[in-house]
Amino acid sequence: MSQPVLYTVFDTAIGRCGIAWGPAGIVGASLPEDSANDLTARFTARHPEAREGTPPSEIADAIRRIQALLQGAADDLADIPLDETGLSEFSRRVYEIARRIPPGATRTYGDIAKEMGGLHLAREVGQALGRNPYPIIVPCHRILAAGGKTGGFSAPGGVQTKFRMLAIERAKTDTAPSLFDELPLAAPPKRTH
Repeated sequence: MSQPVLYTVFDTAIGRCGIAWGPAGIVGASLPEDSANDLTARFTARHPEAREGTPPSEIADAIRRIQALLQGAADDLADIPLDETGLSEFSRRVYEIARRIPPGATRTYGDIAKEMGGLHLAREVGQALGRNPYPIIVPCHRILAAGGKTGGFSAPGGVQTKFRMLAIERAKTDTAPSLFDELPLAAPPKRTH
């Protein structure tokens, strides 16, 4: 008898997220949905046998690390084990490349396509990332279109969620300086002498 896929939802700085796991690791993650029911529907659509469960220690640790990342911690989550059963070799390679992108950095679909064998693969790279079952852990939000443009983002909240995650990581999305790049975070206190 195989072990069932279990899932749980948890709060983060960007909303309620979800994670699903099985005996071989994480089988899915989800960015915020409108409700916990939507998160549940996402996991049970992919894994009809999935049921809610209490995360074991390694999954609880992954949840804590995701929460910290979404509050600005510099954790690439690259060592979190994923169950890649059913993924194509192409998708596995794309996700492995994406997992090497550190927080605060970005790459383009073209960069990844070149590493995969040629710029002609950019569309396929985008499609693999659009099917990413592990958003946040496989950081598809760090992959942009040419020229620093956001490209698509199929996660709930769309491009706004992508921008929000990149802002939390303090990532630059283009080469133009921001109006606020050189400003201090707070004005120095006034002296009262």
